[in-house]
Amino acid sequence: MMTKHWLCAIVIGALSFGVAAQPPASQGAEEPAAEGAAPQRQMPVLTQEQIAGITDPKALKQLMAVYRRSGDFQRLAWTLERLTVALPNVGEYKFALAVVYANTGEKTKAYDLLMRMKSQGYGYDIEKDKRFEKVADTRVWGYVVSNLKSNLQPFGEGKVAFELPKGDTLSEALGWDPKRKKFLVGSARDGGIQLVDDKGKASDFIKADATNGLWSVYALAVDAERDLLYVASTSSVYFKGFKQDDFGKAGVFTFRLSTGKPVERYLVEGGGVHTLSSITVGKGGQMFVADGVRNVIYTIEGKKLKVAVSDPNLTSIRGLAVSDDGKLLYFADYQLGLFGVHLSSGTGFAVQFNPEVLVLGGIDGLYWYDGTLVTIASGMVPKRVMRLTLSQEGSAITKAMPLDVGNAALTVPTYGTVADDKLFFVANSQKALYGQYGDVRDASKLESVKVFRSDLRFAWNETGVTTNALPIREAPLEEGKKLMQERPSLDKGGAKPAEKKPGG
Repeated sequence: MMTKHWLCAIVIGALSFGVAAQPPASQGAEEPAAEGAAPQRQMPVLTQEQIAGITDPKALKQLMAVYRRSGDFQRLAWTLERLTVALPNVGEYKFALAVVYANTGEKTKAYDLLMRMKSQGYGYDIEKDKRFEKVADTRVWGYVVSNLKSNLQPFGEGKVAFELPKGDTLSEALGWDPKRKKFLVGSARDGGIQLVDDKGKASDFIKADATNGLWSVYALAVDAERDLLYVASTSSVYFKGFKQDDFGKAGVFTFRLSTGKPVERYLVEGGGVHTLSSITVGKGGQMFVADGVRNVIYTIEGKKLKVAVSDPNLTSIRGLAVSDDGKLLYFADYQLGLFGVHLSSGTGFAVQFNPEVLVLGGIDGLYWYDGTLVTIASGMVPKRVMRLTLSQEGSAITKAMPLDVGNAALTVPTYGTVADDKLFFVANSQKALYGQYGDVRDASKLESVKVFRSDLRFAWNETGVTTNALPIREAPLEEGKKLMQERPSLDKGGAKPAEKKPGG
């Protein structure tokens, strides 16, 4: 039904696997090691032009690690500059580049980069960060610090709706039954699904057993019209009933939403390890489920899971959403941003947006709501929930409205479900408390599961962040020189904080 390798031509052209990170041929041979000494790996001493020609992010990350260890800050800066172009939605590389600029005393570059990050919504408290000591002696620095700190101020009216008792359950999959007005909560530890009311009171609904064959429950999707519950389940080490022979198996299991009775199951075919981590169902009943490790999206055709989207250049598929008319499938890649697929033709596209005022990396949850896309960004600093208004054809973002930003409860927000005009989601994922073999490292650190509620119609008629980027003011040359030399004055109160605006 759909073309499988469409991303190569649209997004990943900039990330095609090209120049290898090798030293130029003109360099002299490495000095031979002394007899008996361990062989030393040759340092890839590349020119700025050579580094700028590398298009593979993996190679750039390897170079970054090498130059960081060796203390070659010049080449580290060149590598990070290239990496921020290759992965513009990943903030950690931008911030790392700002640190390198500061370390080498390049004030203008450090200031400019940090202010651009501020305009994109990033927030940091770097007032006492010693890594910036070399650039922290001007009035401009006070302005940069206050602006970045302003983005950390909590914004929005959302709050924790209810909590689930703490325990070794790893319950992070949420669904909503609009008929019973109850939530469904799936566990990765016991494979069970509970019915939960809006006060957090839970009752067992489906238990993993030999009859239904459930493993760890990672995601849920509800098709109330057809009385179906879709469960994305994986045989993972987190599952208490884990069997080595089942390792890496995964599938979509369907149940009657009204009774919990098993209906059908669709297993991922082929060898290897699979992890079905997100799932969605359109109003037309078409289901899509993503393998976030193998970066493949499946749909059901006949009695089998069929590949709908696949591209080797994707990094980590997270949230999925289908437009109300069933024509467009959207998905989030944790590093690369948002993409869409025209389901009638199978052609894909990168969702267009203004990178000067918005970043779309670090997104876990993705939801369709009344003609908009709603994102949960756990990889953003600060963590946030955003509502994105789309162009008429659905291929571009025309404005963005932050719904909840920097709330103290959003420690590790991940996935959720839309219930009426609200988005409910897990605000404090506790997966990091488990080891590589699925064991909880320290049970005393387990917390109650906080289910957060964001109002999807918050500031519905407000402009939000439009695509008209406001350029950072550039001071005249002489004024700039003067500001660069002046030190902050405590007597004058330092730099005046920028006025706080929604989202930025």
